[in-house]
Amino acid sequence: MRLDLRTAALSAALGLCVTSFACTPAPETNDTFFTFSGGSTTANTSGDGDGDEETGDGDGDGAPDTCGDGVVDPGEQCDLGPANSESGQCTPVCTIATCGDGFVYPEYEECDDGNTDNTDDCVAGCKLATCGDGFVHEGVEECDDGNDNDADGCTSTCELGTCGDGIVQPGEQCDDGNDDTTDDCPACQFAYCGDGYVHEGVEECDDGNDIDTDGCITTFCTINVCGDGYLYEGVEACDDGNLDDDDACPSTCEHAFCGDGFVHDGVEECDDGNNVSNDGCDEFCVLECAGMILVDSWNGYTYWKVPVAGILSDTNVQAACAECGMTPPCAGPAGCSYNDNICTQTNNEGSCGNPMQAMAQLLCNTNPGQCALVWGVYQYMGQNWISGAACGAEQNGWCTNGNNMSNKFALCVAP
Repeated sequence: MRLDLRTAALSAALGLCVTSFACTPAPETNDTFFTFSGGSTTANTSGDGDGDEETGDGDGDGAPDTCGDGVVDPGEQCDLGPANSESGQCTPVCTIATCGDGFVYPEYEECDDGNTDNTDDCVAGCKLATCGDGFVHEGVEECDDGNDNDADGCTSTCELGTCGDGIVQPGEQCDDGNDDTTDDCPACQFAYCGDGYVHEGVEECDDGNDIDTDGCITTFCTINVCGDGYLYEGVEACDDGNLDDDDACPSTCEHAFCGDGFVHDGVEECDDGNNVSNDGCDEFCVLECAGMILVDSWNGYTYWKVPVAGILSDTNVQAACAECGMTPPCAGPAGCSYNDNICTQTNNEGSCGNPMQAMAQLLCNTNPGQCALVWGVYQYMGQNWISGAACGAEQNGWCTNGNNMSNKFALCVAP
């Protein structure tokens, strides 16, 4: 040990071990300081050996008057005369140099501040404070665990491990070195649906809970919308997982009712979006016209023949359909010159200029003039045929001028 060598060397030089002192080895620790006095070893917290927390000659009253005369007198541990030195083996107060006496012995000590405080510049063993010495240097270091393991909460630079430092610390699942909460590692935990952070490109939302009745559905962190099958509490009255408008929960996600504008299949005959009678669809969603069905559900449309009072002009045909809550079908496919924005494009008539041809084929496997089921029925022509006349089917006649006929039927459709 350092103290053994220093004490023995000094004592041998002074002849102390034989005549004045017992030489006792210093403990193998630097947590406390030791001096030698009269043959016993005394531990203290200041370094002078008399317990009065003063640095000096060991008896609490400063250096003896004879200190420095070259003779080891009672109360002195050593005396080298003029060779006594703050940096030597024998201090100016005639005590053997030891860690904690407040004097720096350069050959063996880096520092000596005369105290046991391990949070200042000079720590146990009279070493200068350094990162990794196991002592936290106050005001300089955040931590010091005496090792160079960066992943144990205290890094090798004596800084506390934090989320975002790029090192996975205890309690962290990941650490990508940033504070971005939209990537795979938000708040140093692996991203998952329900963590409260929206994972960019993966999640539409993330409200941090497992509730499926609010604005964000937990299963895949998707925004709750009408038709997804999840009831959005306080926003939707129903949600059956589809956007069909003919069932009990239409695309508004409100319970179907008469007057909502959607025809509830098997429940309503019509629904014109109001509860007013005498407009073709009465307040109970029952058709008010005296028409009859020609074709039931042809590619999603029902074809009616509806009575027309007066001549069979396009204007009167369209009005008759409207009174029944219906519209006239378009005479031909998209782009046909006899179509306009009033008729409904059903895509059932495949040619332009041959109105009701496909329907007659469907009903009678012949043309309209030979199909008795459509005799007296007139097709809307988009105000673009013979002075706004509708085109009619009569026995052995096809495209009869409606302006020359009265009190026949209009061809109407309803979805």
